[in-house]
Amino acid sequence: MYEPIRDKSVHSTMAGTPHDFPHRSREEELDIQLAGHLAALLAVTDELRTAAPSAGLDTAAERLAGEIARLRGGRTPARASAPTSGREPNAATLHRRAHALAGRALVVAASRADTAVAILAAEQMDAHAEALHPRALASR
Repeated sequence: MYEPIRDKSVHSTMAGTPHDFPHRSREEELDIQLAGHLAALLAVTDELRTAAPSAGLDTAAERLAGEIARLRGGRTPARASAPTSGREPNAATLHRRAHALAGRALVVAASRADTAVAILAAEQMDAHAEALHPRALASR
């Protein structure tokens, strides 16, 4: 009634060759993910620096670049000196984007128990929240 299977199962041939592709540990995957979130946050910070230069943003950008380099084994991140698009987003949009990226970085840093990056991400969240709502945080 049914025709027997004549070929080997795809699953059995894949299971027999575990070294055909590289494997990364959970920590390596989290390092890659965290470095990506920090690099995105650095790009937004650099955009904010070109729109409204400040010493606080300069310090944050340098700290972010240092953490990215540490996570990437010493490779320094690419930095943008000018906005890439013809239309500049307003500062509030950039601060919201930076706040969200810092939140993502904080979650990953907490899951990999990286205290330095978690503190940096939390500070960035506070700074961008303060930039968006200066009176709300000042009353705390």
